[in-house]
Amino acid sequence: MKYKTLHWILGIEAALCVIISIGQVSVSNVFSTAMAFPFEQIGLGLRVLSLSGGFGNAVAIMIYTSLSLLPVALFFVFRKKREIFAEDGLLILLSVMLFYVIYQMINPGGIIAMMGPASGPALGNAILGGIVYTIIFGYIVLRALRLFFTGAPEKLAGYMTVVLGFIGAIFVFVAFGICFKEMLDSMTALSAGNSGNEHLLGVSYVFLVFKFITDALPYGLNVLIVFAAINMLDEMRKDRYSDETVFAVSRMSGLCAVVLKVTVLLSIGFNILQMVFINSLMVVNVSINIPVFSIVFVLGALLLTQFASEGKRLREDNEMFI
Repeated sequence: MKYKTLHWILGIEAALCVIISIGQVSVSNVFSTAMAFPFEQIGLGLRVLSLSGGFGNAVAIMIYTSLSLLPVALFFVFRKKREIFAEDGLLILLSVMLFYVIYQMINPGGIIAMMGPASGPALGNAILGGIVYTIIFGYIVLRALRLFFTGAPEKLAGYMTVVLGFIGAIFVFVAFGICFKEMLDSMTALSAGNSGNEHLLGVSYVFLVFKFITDALPYGLNVLIVFAAINMLDEMRKDRYSDETVFAVSRMSGLCAVVLKVTVLLSIGFNILQMVFINSLMVVNVSINIPVFSIVFVLGALLLTQFASEGKRLREDNEMFI
């Protein structure tokens, strides 16, 4: 995976997460939940097209069928190019679910009937979208697992690069999807709960932005770790014992340590700053961040550094004897 391509993908994902989060606040009937994207929007578009007339209805049916059959088409493409494995059956299941999920999104009355009027369509949309994403994620994991056990070491590094790209996408979603949406929801709740006192909310809004930065920045920094890990894999594919490989592993280890320190200090600084301005705040958020990923990654990177350095030293000693 090229760095520039991954940069563009993650940048577009971040922009989409922000747009969806803003849409959920301002146009809730179009963006009810992130888990339903893009199925909810596809369903609404097809519903409008279907109700436009006979020709529009025919086009909507063609689009609906084509989108739902995409995984099946992918299944037959794989069948021509390679052996079919058990996990490929999930592509058939995915097509079946897409037929059902998109149909429910086109006809939201069925979702309301299924979940009950008290729950509303948002919960149903989230459940249906979540099922689709679970199948997609399950297929990727099972396929990657098979590749890990059957691929050559050089290919495994390439597969691991793809996995790291997905991990980076998860970090971007958490930062610009979940954390950003939480900030918008907090601002909306703050405004609704202090009607008539809007002139007193300026400092509170600023601290909600600070909280978003405190929560999201560690995930953003973890994306840098992902790029460092991809660079390390590239160097390992060239020569596992080269100086460049040892430097790449050491650089990743140092970056993980920096991310860990920044995360801890951000949390401490934010909580102290809240205490200083507590009399001016309408809402107080005490956040305790435990960067489990950074801790595990730091330890793993340190071990890799030791193994790479030791392996390089042993090879140099052998070459001296030879």
